[in-house]
Formats: sequence, structure tokens, C-alpha cells
Amino acid sequence: MVATKVHYVSITGIIRRNGRFLICKRSPNEKAFPNKWCVPGGKIEHSDFINAPKDTNDHWLDIFEKVLKKEIKEETNLDIKNIGYCSSLVFIRPNGYSTIIVSLYSDYEDGDIKLQADELSEYAWVTLAEAKNYDLIENIYEQLEKVEGIYKRS
Repeated sequence: MVATKVHYVSITGIIRRNGRFLICKRSPNEKAFPNKWCVPGGKIEHSDFINAPKDTNDHWLDIFEKVLKKEIKEETNLDIKNIGYCSSLVFIRPNGYSTIIVSLYSDYEDGDIKLQADELSEYAWVTLAEAKNYDLIENIYEQLEKVEGIYKRS
């Protein structure tokens, strides 16, 4: 019997620096969307919180933000700040499991890019207009566009 409540939860980060967004090319070895351009992020794992002290008697708080900071650091060597919510979506992975993706945005804080080579092969800092020239995973452009609007309103 197939489990009906099995999902991955992934967090992605749209990082903005000097009016440009960081996009990265996925490794050709990735099972989902190989060689496509995306924004960095990763899956929430049990180890992301289970050994950390709880923030209340029963809960770990701000898990999306903590995982995003960790994943951005691991995948790109960057530090980020001012994290906000962009969107959420679901897709079915090649293995049949659903993946819930929470897309956040942030400002670049510090660091020089060093990609985690087994996951990402290239990167670019792009304007919204320049992003159209890349083979982005479906809906990444629309998320960049949404975040651009959030910054313009603030």
C-alpha cells in the first residue's frame, strides 16, 4: 500500500543583492529538473531540528528560516538576512512523492559564492529582465517577479 501522507518539504530562497537575483543551474545528476536554472534551497530533514533545543516545551520555531539559512550557506557559501515569504507550491517527484515547496526571499548579507558542486554547477546574478534568458524551472520567473514587486512597494 502506498502511503498517502508522504511528502518532502523543501525551502527555496530568492536572494536579492543590488537589485539582482541569484539563480543557479542544477547539476545534471539531479533527479528532478537536471540542468535547469533555479534558486538555491533544500529539503527539511529531521536532523535540521531534532538535536537542537526546542523553542517551547514541544516545538521548534522558525524552521523554514533556519533551514533556508543553513541550505544557502551549504549550497552557495552566502549569509542572508531579512527573510520574507513569497509563495508555496506542490509537485510530484519522479519517485511519486509529493514535494511541498515554500519559497522565501531574503537580502544578501555576506560571503563569496562557492557552489556545492554535486548540486549546483553555475550561478548568475540577474535582473528580472535578464532572468528570461535562462532555462528556469517553471514558475521561478513568476516568483522573481513577485519578489521584485514586494521590493518596489517597500
